[in-house]
Amino acid sequence: MHIHSGPTGDPRQNHFLAALPESVWTRWRGQLEIVDLPVDKQLYTSTASPAYVYFPTTAIVSLLYFTREGVSTEICAVGNDGVIGMDSVMGSSTTATEAVVQSAGIGYRLSAQTVRKELSQGGPALPMLLRYAHSQVAQISQMAVCNHFHSVEQKFCRRLLIGLDRSTHSELSVTHEQFSNLLGVRRESITAAAHKLQLGGVIRYSRGRVTVLDRHRLERGACECYAAAKNQYERTMPMPLPLAA
Repeated sequence: MHIHSGPTGDPRQNHFLAALPESVWTRWRGQLEIVDLPVDKQLYTSTASPAYVYFPTTAIVSLLYFTREGVSTEICAVGNDGVIGMDSVMGSSTTATEAVVQSAGIGYRLSAQTVRKELSQGGPALPMLLRYAHSQVAQISQMAVCNHFHSVEQKFCRRLLIGLDRSTHSELSVTHEQFSNLLGVRRESITAAAHKLQLGGVIRYSRGRVTVLDRHRLERGACECYAAAKNQYERTMPMPLPLAA
């Protein structure tokens, strides 16, 4: 993992870190390392327990489930709203998913052992991590429903909104091929959905860059899963997701 050597930013751009009780933040802040998170970087695989817990600030990370045939689908997306590596924190030696950076940026990492020690002492970080785990399970459950019942266009709109909520601007860098892998659908289906939204003036899509032109219409095109997962997060966690400008 490449330690970031540019401007440091603020770890509390990550909403989970920002909401930590001051006593926990004081203990953790000196141990946080800022890291570059380039596209397609694997933070952990399904065969080993992560050594670090990651807190993205400008990057977006996908938790992917792979079938035996190598086909993947995204079951959860994490950006500045949360934490990567919950399985390790909860004591699991392996995980069912792989964490792969989908949108490049930076983040911070902390030894998983440090977080486990905090939890073993029953400190104030414990209820926060449990609430976050609950919101993540809710998002995964909602994804399962969405993947089974909703159209490619609805899922495409939902995934654009998820990326937008975790981004600092209205442009996302995602190719048709990446969307195909994230949603577990054919690339041609993504192309058709993107073309329809572009013709309608909802997005502009060029060379792997998606610019959202009309968020309200994008929300109307998404299934109810987007709002349900977002509302669950806001009910559970101390800080709601901000809307991108």
